[in-house]
Parts: sequence; C-alpha cells; structure tokens
Amino acid sequence: MSEFHEAFSIPTTPRPASTPHTPPISAPPSQFHSPSLSRSPLLSFEDHIQPAANRTPKNSTPKNSTPRIRTPRFITPIGSPIRKALKLTRLDTQDAWLPITESRNGNAYYAAFHTLCAGIGIQALVLPVAFPILGWFWGVTVFTVAFIWQLYTLYILVQLHESVETGVRYSRYIQLFGATFGDNLAKWLAMVPLWNLSGGTCIALVIIGGSSLKMFFQLMCGGTCSAEPLTTVEWYLVFTCSAVVLSQLPNLNSIAGVSLVGAITAVVYCTFIWVVSVAKGRMAGVSYNPVGGDETAVVSTFGVLNALGIIAFAFRGHNLTLEIQATMPSSEKHPSTLPMWRGVKFAYLLVAMCLFPMAIGGYWAYGQLIPNGGMLAAFYTFHSRDTSRFILGLTTLFVIINAVSSFQIYAMPMFDEMESSYTLRKKKPCPWWLRATFRVMFGFLLFFVAVAVPFVGSLAGLAGGISLPVTLAYPCFMWLKVKKPKIYSPMWLLNWGLGLLGMALSGLLVAAGVYVIIDTGIKFSFFNPQ
Repeated sequence: MSEFHEAFSIPTTPRPASTPHTPPISAPPSQFHSPSLSRSPLLSFEDHIQPAANRTPKNSTPKNSTPRIRTPRFITPIGSPIRKALKLTRLDTQDAWLPITESRNGNAYYAAFHTLCAGIGIQALVLPVAFPILGWFWGVTVFTVAFIWQLYTLYILVQLHESVETGVRYSRYIQLFGATFGDNLAKWLAMVPLWNLSGGTCIALVIIGGSSLKMFFQLMCGGTCSAEPLTTVEWYLVFTCSAVVLSQLPNLNSIAGVSLVGAITAVVYCTFIWVVSVAKGRMAGVSYNPVGGDETAVVSTFGVLNALGIIAFAFRGHNLTLEIQATMPSSEKHPSTLPMWRGVKFAYLLVAMCLFPMAIGGYWAYGQLIPNGGMLAAFYTFHSRDTSRFILGLTTLFVIINAVSSFQIYAMPMFDEMESSYTLRKKKPCPWWLRATFRVMFGFLLFFVAVAVPFVGSLAGLAGGISLPVTLAYPCFMWLKVKKPKIYSPMWLLNWGLGLLGMALSGLLVAAGVYVIIDTGIKFSFFNPQ
C-alpha cells in the first residue's frame, strides 16, 4: 500500500519564499450617485488599488502549465457584484456644494415635514372658488379624481428618483426630465413650469404674507391704537426681510424644523377657517346653482376650464419631490424610495384631511358668495364681527408663519440653480458671503415683482394650467420612457392616457385662463398694492 501511495501521490509545489503576501482587495460599499457628483467620494485611501510599483513582479511566480480559463470575468458570480458596486460609487463633487444635496442625512420624518409644508398652504384657500362654477357633483368629482391622479404621479416620481441598473440618483426634477427626454426639451418644456411653481409661488407668498401682516397689525392694534400703520408696500418689505433672514439656513435638510413649523401652522389655520365657517352656518341668501348657466356656451366652457385650473393650482409641490428625496441616504440594501414613500403617505393623509373639508365646507357655507380671494377673504369679510379677535389674530399669525416657512422650501430650488451656475464655472463651492448675496438678491427681486404685479393672485387659473404638466403629465411620460412597460398592457395604457389627457388639459386651461382674464378684466394695478 505504501508503494502504491508513493507511485500515485502528487508532490506539493513549493511556494517561492520571495513572493510577498498581497492583501485582498475589498470592494467599497455601494451607494447611489447623482448625475451632478460628490465632494466626498466613498473610496478611501486604503480602498484604492495599490500602484504598480508595489505589486508582485510578473517573473516572481513560476508559470503554471494549467490552461487559462476563457470565461469573461464580468459574468462570474464575484465579478458582477464588484463591478456593480464600483459603478455605484462614482460620485460627483458638485453635489456636496449645492443646497439640495449638501446634506444627505434626511429620513421619513423630514420627508413628511417638507412634503406637508409644500403640499398645503395658500393654494388650499382658493379651492372653494372653483365650486360655484362646477356645482356640487362635478366639483367634488373633479376634485377627488385630481387628488388621486396627482398622488399616483407623486408615487411615480418617488420610484424614478434612483435607478438600480445605472446607480444614478436624479436629485432634481429638471435632471430626471433631461435624462429622459434630453436637455433641449427640458429647457423648453420643463424650465418655465418649474420656475412658475418656485418663483411664482414665492411671489404669491410675499403678497399674502405682507397683506396678512397688515391685517394682523390692524387686529391687534384695534381702533384705539395711536401708532401710524405701515403702508402695504412696507408690510411686503417686512415680510421679505423676515423670509430673507430665514433663508440663510444652508441647505434643504437644515430647514426641516422650519418645514415642521410651516406644516403645523398650515394644518391649524386651515382647520380654524373651515370649522368656524361651518359652525357659523350658511350665509343668508346662499345659492348652489352653478354660475354661468345663462351665459353662452363659449363663456360657460371657458369658465369651467378656469375652475379646473384653480383645482390644478391647489395640487402642486411635485417639483420638490425629487429634491426632498435627494436629502436621504440611499444604497442598494436601503434605497431612499421606502422612507420617502412612508413620509409622503403620512403627509398626504393630513393634506386630504385639510383640503377636502376646506373645499366642501367652504362651498357649503358661502356658495356663490365666495369671493375671488378664497376662504381667507371670506373669513374676514363674513366673520370679522361674530368671531373673537383672538381667533382671527391667531389664524392670521399662523398664515404669516406658514408663508415664511413655505417660502424657504419653494425658494430652495432657485438657490440651488444660482449656486450651480457658479460651481460649474469655478469648480469650487460657493463661498458663504456669495451664497448670502444670492439669497438676498433673490428675495428682494421677488419683493419688487410683488409690488409691481400685486394682482398675481388673480391669475391662479392660468398658473395652474402652466404648471399642470409638471404634476399630472410629465411623470407619466417619464415612467413610459424609463420603465418601458409592455405595449398595450394596463400600465402602458394608463400612463399614455393620463399623460395625453394632462397635456390636453394644460393647453385648454392656459387658453381658458387667458380668456377669463380678458373677459372679466382684471384690475391691472401696477405698483399699487392694496
């Protein structure tokens, strides 16, 4: 047996003593990167492959007669995960320099605060204005369908924020649109609605915030106050200064507390307004017959379309969804999609609890008597005498606080855009003094526009038509382009139908908004805010 073992045993190949031990290379943890880059890449110094001078010389290891394996490395069970992990760690330096992606420590709670602050506010107050034109049945039906529709497109945006296949995070709405349809179409089709949603909302906030400050002073001062009141322009300036000071917070994550305060005040004052309106009962002589029944078909049709534009104006905030999600960390094992959607679901539960009672209760209480300014104007007009000054003052104060808070989150994409232009040219982060200068200039530019065009609140229907594709149409087309569902499948038909319907409605609403402005004749009081 020993002879047989000696004859068939294979001698052990001696290991050369000169061969140094090469430590194994470990792949860095995988994390999604943004198309616009991170100043702090995940690859540490130890993770980098050693230079050629430290590697084992080729002639130090004896050649082996075993034939080489011809299988490509990229299909081996180890090669693919390593390459995928390396691909997902390509980060962009610019992302760590910009306000939206400077901090990625967000969570589901922060997402809920930001989403609630952006999804409810002054736009909720104008919802009952659409009901006198649509009537009870069509008003409630259209409002419910619009709510479900925009919630579906919001889900689409949350899902499209990051791609597991490419490892890219689209941290801004314009980035996702450009990556899907090209930069040229993004400039023509997405830029104007996004600027309208961010800049236009901030202008409306300056007007409402300044007017509410004036009202709050009158309520608190009363008829016995000897102080000389400020003019409306001066109250606009007070609000703008407050918003500009608060806007010096560096990034989107740092204003999570501000968004929480804004969300709480929005929920409280919406509840105050509709509860008081319903508790006081219906106004004398209220009527629920749709307005425009005796008018021509053309006038009636454009009136209905303008009412749809007002409802579309109430559902905004989609231009901030990807930006909010960009504040969260994300990896293959823990994608940001899950906490973001949890935060969105909680936020929109509260949004529904505020918007539906506001629209239905406001129309029940005032009917066709609802003024064009919405529920806040009706609250002061009809209940300034039969409601305590404390409730009126507290409601007005909450409106002011919510306006200042909402200004921060709606202005953040504009701050990000201004600083992005600087960092792209200079290849370095924006210094603190220049960042502060950008934000001060932006705030006072909006103040100038608010003073010059104080009737911007009367353009709610037109603004809703312009911004409608961002909320209801573009997400459906982006889903079709990115996910490529099977042709004629339910998802394919659903997204094509909603996308085309949204674009058609946008065109009709813009035309209707222009027609209503010309037909009703808005009082163009330039540089004369009341």
